[in-house]
Amino acid sequence: MLQVHFTADDLARVRVAPAPDHLWEITNSFQLLMARRIPPALREWHGRVRPLLPASSRLLVPLLPPRGYSPDFLTPELGGPVDLDRALAAVLGTPRTVLRRDLARLAVTRANAAWGSGSWGRAPRGGLRPLPAEVRALAAGEPAALRRLAAALRAYHGWALAPFWPGIRAQVDADRAVRARAVLQGGTAGLFAGFRPALRWEPPLLRVDYPVVRDVRLDGRGLLLQPGFFCLRTPVMLASPGARPVLVYPIQHTPDWLPPRTAPPGTALDALIGRTRAAILEDVASGRTTGELARRLGVTEAAASYHTAVLRRAGLLLSIRRGRHVLHTLTHPGAVLLESPAGNPADA
Repeated sequence: MLQVHFTADDLARVRVAPAPDHLWEITNSFQLLMARRIPPALREWHGRVRPLLPASSRLLVPLLPPRGYSPDFLTPELGGPVDLDRALAAVLGTPRTVLRRDLARLAVTRANAAWGSGSWGRAPRGGLRPLPAEVRALAAGEPAALRRLAAALRAYHGWALAPFWPGIRAQVDADRAVRARAVLQGGTAGLFAGFRPALRWEPPLLRVDYPVVRDVRLDGRGLLLQPGFFCLRTPVMLASPGARPVLVYPIQHTPDWLPPRTAPPGTALDALIGRTRAAILEDVASGRTTGELARRLGVTEAAASYHTAVLRRAGLLLSIRRGRHVLHTLTHPGAVLLESPAGNPADA
């Protein structure tokens, strides 16, 4: 159980990250690839990615075990969404003391696992001997070792995440639309209520299902809620007490997030003709349910559902079920089309 202690200042500083985080998605997706059980929504992705991982990914195996601790320096809090280059530069710039601290903690958890212990213990005699030599070189802050790590992270991202990033981003955008509606309807308490049962808001405590017992006091620093596409079992928080408070939480997956292996001739974009679909595309930019679209456009719910299905098959709209309602949001390709002259509803 993780208990996060809030003050009044912390409640005013709760934020939901505006985009997926490259480094968290690298970490969580690699751990999933090494796991034994793959959830149904991600099995096709696993089947595409796992057989042909870049050879450099071997360096990530001891750093990102499928369960337990992974080094905090691989997922630094960067103060907002940044591109992959800046994220990797932050990893390369990790102070040597932090590298040593995090990798010593990793060595302890590996040793405890080997000894059949589930608790924190003292480091095994000889310090980092349980870790491979290339990881011990990282602990020493050797520049060449850090460059190999950055290259391995970049190669893995390019193979396992970059081809699927539009779908990942669309799923995170849909989740943010859900969270935004929760805040508008119920404030911070409404936001936290939407995470049940994994998170339970019992003021001034946020209780989180967690594999170990931890107490985190925010002390006015606030909390960043980071949507995690590949965060599956439970929310995740950095282990270091002094780290900026970030809670990575699992999001809901829809089955249509993967791009097709090949683009078929005559895609669903051919069906995007007419004022109604263009108006729907414009209206879902802030998130709309099927009923809301029907009322705003003066059509039946069946008609609104049909048009959203066409847009969804074209990859321009994402639909996510929340309770009795289906919420529709714009994907990145949909936003690009909407902003183009051809996508202007006035021209439809």
